[in-house]
Amino acid sequence: MKSFIKLAVAVIATLALFFAGANIVLHNESKGDAGRPYRVEAQRIAAKIENGEDYSLDDYRYITNVEVQQNGFEGGDSDYLVREINGRLYRFDYSYQTDNAAAIVSFNICFGITAAFVLLLLLYLFIRIIRPFEKISAYPTELAKGNLTAPLKDSKSKYFGKFLWGLDLLREKLERQKTAELALQKQNKTMVLSLSHDIKTPLGVIELYAKALEKDLYKDEKKKKEIAKSINSKCEEIRGYVNDIVKASGEDFLDFEVENGEFYLSELMNSICSFYTEKLALLKINFSVDSFSDCIISGDLQRSVEVLQNIIENAAKYGDGKEISISFSREDECQLVHIRNSGCTLSEDELPHIFDSFWRGSNVGSNSGSGLGLYICRTLMHRMNGDIFAQTEDGYMIVTAVFAVS
Repeated sequence: MKSFIKLAVAVIATLALFFAGANIVLHNESKGDAGRPYRVEAQRIAAKIENGEDYSLDDYRYITNVEVQQNGFEGGDSDYLVREINGRLYRFDYSYQTDNAAAIVSFNICFGITAAFVLLLLLYLFIRIIRPFEKISAYPTELAKGNLTAPLKDSKSKYFGKFLWGLDLLREKLERQKTAELALQKQNKTMVLSLSHDIKTPLGVIELYAKALEKDLYKDEKKKKEIAKSINSKCEEIRGYVNDIVKASGEDFLDFEVENGEFYLSELMNSICSFYTEKLALLKINFSVDSFSDCIISGDLQRSVEVLQNIIENAAKYGDGKEISISFSREDECQLVHIRNSGCTLSEDELPHIFDSFWRGSNVGSNSGSGLGLYICRTLMHRMNGDIFAQTEDGYMIVTAVFAVS
């Protein structure tokens, strides 16, 4: 806001200085020799007379008559100049309107219209763009702080309508994720407390039997076998609880919402190309996309874009930064999209694990990451009734996304 006000003040000051300067120059020209062209014509004619050359008044715009002094100059209604040429006085009659007020008025009117347009444009920008943006500028900060309860007000502005709608969608998604996270934390805490309580009982029984056996309280071998059998049963019970914990920890921990529908392959590739053509060019990575036959794909367009973006980001991060290409093929009523990058150093033994959660290969180097990118890709592709797989070939990594075709 303050920057815009400073800019507006600077523009207004510049217009005012230009207006004042232009008027000063115009007024000075009207008063000085620059605004008196008849003097120039008189000087030219005087030079011709002095050199004995012929001249015609038809060639001059302002000088109307030239007269040599005989017995003094007779009076007249026209303005005139007197020049001494070769010892004689010459009178030069001229016709010239020295007042250029009309030109100054025309300039001021045109300049006033232009200045008014600029000021109205600044006012429009302030009312329709700067002030509304000022009201929502703090909203991303509030989202970052976790303040997700207050929805954004709807706006009919053609400049911020979609932006506000997107921000509100982001707020709702973050709020849902926060609610789901809290529910998951509550569920995990309840599960841990429940399992802790359930495990205590068989552990207590095992502890009692162990102390009894330690003190040799049971002399009967049959009784000892019963105790051993009971201890084994309690161990199986504890193993069951442990299996429950492992199963719970292996369940999906990310929220994957997929809205399956239909979209064209060209829509998917246009989204990818519009984003990565310029980005990869700035990174000096040779990016190419083969020609393809358009078709209708079953799935979620936005999630499909997310899948290909994750693959390309991995290719740019873990490849050698020389080449990334996209090719296409059809197989068993499926559309295959192959993303190929140079500089693959991943071993064949590691290849089956690249789609596991939190797994990172030996080629990551100093690159940061969570090991979830390709895991998310696989999960999304499965929920869209598709698949994803990877292979290496002559130093190239090829990741293939398999889409169902309608």
